[in-house]
Amino acid sequence: MSALPADPAPGRHWDELVRFWEESDWPEGSKVEIIDGIITVTPPPAARHNRIAAKVQRRLYTVLPEDWEVYQTLGVAHPSHWSIYIPDLVVMPDAVLTGLEGGEAAPLPAAELIVEITSLSNANHDRINKTARYAQAGVPLYLLIDGYASSGPTVTLFEQPKGDVYQVQRSVKYGEEIHLPEPFDLTLDTKEFPFG
Repeated sequence: MSALPADPAPGRHWDELVRFWEESDWPEGSKVEIIDGIITVTPPPAARHNRIAAKVQRRLYTVLPEDWEVYQTLGVAHPSHWSIYIPDLVVMPDAVLTGLEGGEAAPLPAAELIVEITSLSNANHDRINKTARYAQAGVPLYLLIDGYASSGPTVTLFEQPKGDVYQVQRSVKYGEEIHLPEPFDLTLDTKEFPFG
């Protein structure tokens, strides 16, 4: 399990930004995140994107301890970097959410695994910004499913975060298998992922 390091609160302006994020009337079904102090609104994910998320989530549930959950659309906060992300999938102990109130975002360092599936509108956030921020928060594993990579659709597993950098554990083309290490010890067969 990850440690929960103290995340210094950035102050009044952060609180105002979060309140605006929480209270505004955003388009139905859109994904609204705060990334480095900027509110970003992206359209709802496409069917292919949702099918990939569902397949990964189904496989994760076969290996998770009873007190861990896989969440979709869960806000995870990294206040020291003025960010609230909504990963496609986040795995964390259920106890983390029992102490939260209302629409409060979960602490990003509590995540054991984050899965992002790129869309054309957000691919660079997933590849660059979120990779650095998830590493900074000490998230042990980050799985990036990138159907829009310039070298062709790939799945990359990042681990061993240090500073704002991960080690690339393995990167495979769609159609190959990728293994998630302990505590998951799970092999995902990317042939199950829909193409196109």
